[in-house]
This record gives sequence, structure tokens and C-alpha cells, in this order.
Amino acid sequence: FCIRNFKTGVGGFNLKLPEDPPVKQVINELQSVLNLRNWREIVFCGFGEPTARLDCIIEVCSWIKRHYGKIVRLRLDTNGQGYLLNEGREVVNELKEAGIERVSVSLNAPDKETYNIICRPKFENAFESVIAFIEKAKKHMDVEVTAVSIPEANIDKIAELANSLGVKLRVREYIPCIW
Repeated sequence: FCIRNFKTGVGGFNLKLPEDPPVKQVINELQSVLNLRNWREIVFCGFGEPTARLDCIIEVCSWIKRHYGKIVRLRLDTNGQGYLLNEGREVVNELKEAGIERVSVSLNAPDKETYNIICRPKFENAFESVIAFIEKAKKHMDVEVTAVSIPEANIDKIAELANSLGVKLRVREYIPCIW
């Protein structure tokens, strides 16, 4: 159901980069736009999993907090598999120390079996890792889980899981492919 599986962009914008930009380039781009208006929040998200570039997120967040920390909040939109992508690291602690205040975790399923069918993760223990990420993150930052209202998703059961985890659920409308 993820647009990334069908297209290279959204709304006429190509989001598939030929290569990941270096940290300095990301900071230069931010510098060119941050002073143009009063931004309340900067969101780390993308056409892929942001924590695959954890070091970049940490460095850019630290720069933002040094220069704009009093006026800009930082949020991460993630699939919650950061610990699997960054073995041996304390991902949540690093994100917190860098200044991430809010995390939105894409859940989309109430159990491992359904998660594997819907999300088709690379890692065998992805669902368990997502739940562990949520449990760790909620101790340090504001956490919400999201689910897309695809036909295969049982939103009521996902809501029960979110409630049992002590986090908010935001349901995103499913818009079927029209291309």
C-alpha cells in the first residue's frame, strides 16, 4: 500500500534521490529555508526509513537544536525498526539527546502475522522490534502510532494495541492507487 512500491514521487515531485545527500548538504538546504518563515516543527521522514541514516539525523538534529532549538520542535516519522537497522546502538536515547521530541511510528497491524503480511519487513522479528521501540520511546518523548485504513488492517485491534501500549493512535485514510 506504500506509494514507494508503485511510484517515485508524489504530486509530480520525484522523491527518489540518486544518492543520499551528505549531512552538510542537508544542513545547507535547511539553512536556506529556516529563516524564511517561522517553522514550528521539522519532521524527519522520507521515501524510506529515516533511521537507516541515524547518524545523519543525529547530526542534523543537533545542528537545528543549537541554532533554532527554542522555536522549532523535532519529530521523527518511522517504521520503528531503528534498532534492527542500527544494531548495538541505543537509538531512542540517541534521538532524545539529539533533540527529537515526538515520534510517529507506523504500526498498521495488531500482531506479528498481520504485520508481516501487510508490511513485508526485511527482518523476521520486525514486529517485536517495533513494539520494543514504542515502549522505549514513550519513556522519553511523545509517541503516537499510525495505521492506514487499508482493508487488511483491523483498526479496532490496532487501537486496542495502541491503548495497551499507552500511546495515541492516528488513523490515516487509505487512498487506493489510481495510476
